[in-house]
Amino acid sequence: MLLDYVTLALRNIRKRGIRSWLTMLGIFIGIAAVVSLISMGSGLREAITGQFGELGADKLVVQNAETGFGPPGSTAVKKLTSHDLDIVKRVSGVEMAIPRLLRPATVEFNDEVTYGFLASITDDRKEVELIYEALGLELGSGRLLTAEDRGKVIVGADYVDSVFDKEIRVGSRLIIQGESFQVVGILKKASSFIVNSVLIMPEADMKKILSIDDEIDLIAVQVTDEDKSEQIATDIEDAFRKDRKLKKGQEDFTVQTPQQSLQAINTILAIINIVIVGIATISLLVGGIGITNTMYTSVLERTKEIGVMKSIGAKNRDVLGIFLVESSLLGFVGGVVGAIIGLGMAYLISFAVNSAFTGLTFNITLSWPLIIGSILFALVVGTISGIVPALQASRMKPVEALRS
Repeated sequence: MLLDYVTLALRNIRKRGIRSWLTMLGIFIGIAAVVSLISMGSGLREAITGQFGELGADKLVVQNAETGFGPPGSTAVKKLTSHDLDIVKRVSGVEMAIPRLLRPATVEFNDEVTYGFLASITDDRKEVELIYEALGLELGSGRLLTAEDRGKVIVGADYVDSVFDKEIRVGSRLIIQGESFQVVGILKKASSFIVNSVLIMPEADMKKILSIDDEIDLIAVQVTDEDKSEQIATDIEDAFRKDRKLKKGQEDFTVQTPQQSLQAINTILAIINIVIVGIATISLLVGGIGITNTMYTSVLERTKEIGVMKSIGAKNRDVLGIFLVESSLLGFVGGVVGAIIGLGMAYLISFAVNSAFTGLTFNITLSWPLIIGSILFALVVGTISGIVPALQASRMKPVEALRS
């Protein structure tokens, strides 16, 4: 019996042609939005959190409050100094505190000039090793800088194939802020676009070419016990407030843990997903109204057909079943097509993002529960939308229907 209902419903949907597809348009849009944007959500989360791969759970970042966008520390009104570095080093639980300079600078190669992002390493061998470990740097060619190097740099993978027309190789010379530096190492492409676009040089050289005195852009902190990182961060804040004579809530500095960064990102992504679901729900509501309208029209157009069915023995439940199956199929087909469109959009956007942002890993996770759930939801919307028109059709009296 159900197979007969489905066959009859499919025949009626095909008969209406373009009107059936227009009826399902709202379902297409709603399901496509849900599937594409939620599918991209996990990829977006991985892509963003990958940019925080510089820090492990046992590392903190101390910097002064920022005034805008730019490299960490570059937009701070008040710079950190060696005095602040000493304060951090004295806090219990701090194993190592490393001063970092992060600044923009002009970079020239083969008569082409651009702006680059410079990062420093210190003259302490242990600190240099920790910086490399924290950043997870891998060499594509050449070698890493040592504490004794001067006049040398290592460059991110972007400098090989996307910054200058001519390829940079180990041994090439770059003019950075008017001074000549030899490239001794080229990094492998990483998941972080920050690492891919960086130029790393000795701190002494960076201070010289940029005329930096007693300034620090940020302090990278290695703690002795990662389980106590939150407490150590609180102790550093207390030490800074005491030194700067600030009350709680008046801080002009930040002490950030990786957990705080990831928590903030996850909260933002969760809010985005809620907004997406809300927008998609509105679209599905519009789609449901469209199905209801189509089914009402169908009932009016097929009044005599309903009368014939009832006069030859069809019961109310049979007529009800035929129209409910038809509206359910509209929702189901709309859900399937919407899911396909949504997945296609997600993979297309993923490809575009990965092509546009070199080194940024933005992958789509295919979630079968999401796809099946979205299709079933569309089926439910279609079924509910057809209930009232189906009831109206089932309650028609045969004689009245035949006279219409």
